[in-house]
Parts: sequence; structure tokens; C-alpha cells
Amino acid sequence: MGGSASGTHVGRGIPLLDTGVADPARVYDYWLGGKDHFAADRKAAEAGAEAFPGVTVSVRANRAFLARAVRFLAEAGIRQFIDIGAGLPTTDNTHEIAQAVTPESRVVYVDHDPVVVLHAQALHTGNAIGVTHYVNADLRDPERILQEAAPPLDLTQPTAVLLFGVLHFIQDDEAPQLIVGALMDALPAGSYLALSHLASDLYPEQVTALARAVSEHISVDVTPRGGAEVSRFFHGLELVEPGVVQVSRWRPRTELEGNAPAILWGGVARKAG
Repeated sequence: MGGSASGTHVGRGIPLLDTGVADPARVYDYWLGGKDHFAADRKAAEAGAEAFPGVTVSVRANRAFLARAVRFLAEAGIRQFIDIGAGLPTTDNTHEIAQAVTPESRVVYVDHDPVVVLHAQALHTGNAIGVTHYVNADLRDPERILQEAAPPLDLTQPTAVLLFGVLHFIQDDEAPQLIVGALMDALPAGSYLALSHLASDLYPEQVTALARAVSEHISVDVTPRGGAEVSRFFHGLELVEPGVVQVSRWRPRTELEGNAPAILWGGVARKAG
């Protein structure tokens, strides 16, 4: 489906589901209070919460940052979004926020987890005007993501790439900056990059313990990075104020939201002409 008024498309090559191995999307869902997880995911999530009890507050602050960033982008005129590492459907999904501002917004969700794909097929349906599309792919393959995102997106028009809580699963030897660069190089001026990333220099002892605990249970290692490293993902782009900051401090709507003890850096930047 996909290029019509609304709909969801599931990409090719969906892997068989292994419920015995924890997956980051399902662990995150557990922390957010969701119900789409298995025993292995709960074990990983509980190990992380034991290492850092504040993790649930932090992931909710990250989700709130996503909502504020998407709303900002939609109000700035962006009508196309590629949400990579989208995770399981929850409240304030990208298409819901964008289409509430501009109903004709088009959103392509990307994730490699088959549970995420199946739930997106059922729940990420968009509205009668906008488009909601799904690609089953890994961030490590930006060329495939771009190929399958067009259509339904017109990648000659400004597009926002969203990388919330996913780059810390890419190791240094996998060249995460080159991956981000490949995505942004393919898009025209006026496009945006918005991301959040687990911080090595915010609550460093707790983050180290959290990353170690979760990495023992999931299939990939967690690699926190410092603010300077995260800022380099925006190289060549124009950062939107207030720049790269603790996610709870990026344009908070309330004092309570701004004071949340988040353990992630986040920012939004524009590709200039």
C-alpha cells in the first residue's frame, strides 16, 4: 500500500521473530509502560532499571522531546518525515503529531524488529489525507532506507530524518557519522536532522551501569557518547536553538518537563542551501 491517500507498507525481508533475545524497541516499550514485549525484553529492561532507576523518567523525557521536535518541524513547513528506529507504536507517534499540524504530512517509519513491523501494520494508519508507510530495514543500510522511502516520499523536497535513541546502538567501527552523512547528503536544502543519543557525560556512572546491564541482554552493544561527539553528527548543518542539549531542555513546554533528569543529548538542525 503506501502511495495512496493513507496506508501502511511492510518492507521486504522481515526476519523470523526470536522471542528469546531482547530487542531494544521492546525494552524501550517496557520502560514506557507498553505491553508489547517478551520475557527476555522484560529481563533486560529490569536489569537496566536496577542499574539506573531513573531510566523510565529519562525515556519518557526523550519521547516528549520527539513530540516537541516533530511539532517544531511541522510548523517550520516540513511535510515529509523518515523516522528511523521508530520503535513500537505508543502515544504521540510521529505521524499523529505531524498530521495534527498539517494533515497531508507523509511519514515513513523504519525499524528492523519484526514485532515493530507487525504492530505498525495494524496501528500506524495515518489519516484520510496524509500517508503513513513502513520500511523494514536497518539504520546500517541507509541506501536501502532511502530507496524504499521513495515513493511514497519525494526526496527532492525537504524531508526530516529522525534518529531518536538509535545511534547509540551503532558502534564506532560501523561509522555512524558516515551513515548520518549518507542520509543527509541524499536530501535537498531545507531538510532537517533531529536526533537524541544516550550521553556518556550526563550522570556518567549511572549511564555506564545502565549501558553495561542492557548490553548483557540484547543482541547489540550500547555505546553512550559525549556531547561533543553527538554534536559532530550535525556537522555541516545549521543547529536550531538551543543547540545540542539535554533532551528535556530542548524547548520544554513546562518547567516540570524542562527539569526531567534525562540521560540523552538531543538537537535539531537544518541543511542550508
